[in-house]
Amino acid sequence: MAQYETIRSVGVGARAAIDEGLRAHMNKVYGLMSVAMLVTAGVAWGVGTSDLLNFLRTPEGGMTIFGWVIMFAPLAMVFAFGALINKLSAAGAQLFFYAFAAVMGLSLAWIFKVFTGVSIAQTFLITAIAFAGLSLYGYVTKRDLSGMGTFLMMGLIGLLVAMVVNLVLDSSALAFAISVIGLLIFAGLTAYDTQKIKNDYIAHAQAMDSEWLAKSAIMGALNLYLDFINMFMFLLQFLGNRE
Repeated sequence: MAQYETIRSVGVGARAAIDEGLRAHMNKVYGLMSVAMLVTAGVAWGVGTSDLLNFLRTPEGGMTIFGWVIMFAPLAMVFAFGALINKLSAAGAQLFFYAFAAVMGLSLAWIFKVFTGVSIAQTFLITAIAFAGLSLYGYVTKRDLSGMGTFLMMGLIGLLVAMVVNLVLDSSALAFAISVIGLLIFAGLTAYDTQKIKNDYIAHAQAMDSEWLAKSAIMGALNLYLDFINMFMFLLQFLGNRE
């Protein structure tokens, strides 16, 4: 694997510096992700337990026009973030990430209307434990997970197509299959993305640029944040108790 070749090609002192820098980099990634999760949770809870939810959902449980806009806004922002990341400063990219987390909170506010608060908290805890284990595996494993990337992305595209189709069909069997497959895909992406963040840092360790480092941490945090959120939502379909 590329990262091991890079580490072997440097001296002991430089190797120790890379290891120390990698730990600091990963801590920043997880720190950024944690703040974004708090922003999302705060916005989702604040809107989902107040009359503000009426702007997103009709009394019958349907979506308002504003609700449909908010539903697809996070996807649009992810694509925009990928296109703008090289033009934004590190501070601008971080602000954009937190704004995205807030919009994601708006799009998830409905879960507090549909599921009990206890089941949401329990599902979040289970997701956090599973995420920690998968991310730790991706960080420490000597197995090269890069080959999983193409397979997982193809699966993700197929999953998105199936979700769009089910908006029309409204099939409970297809919804169940989507939840199972989606959970497996994002579990795999958690390990894959963690290893990729680690590999990218090590590959650039000898020519490190502080601006690149900051943006790399933000992009890594965004990827892991999306993995966590999607795992949580798919698990909620299985574990959530409805109001």
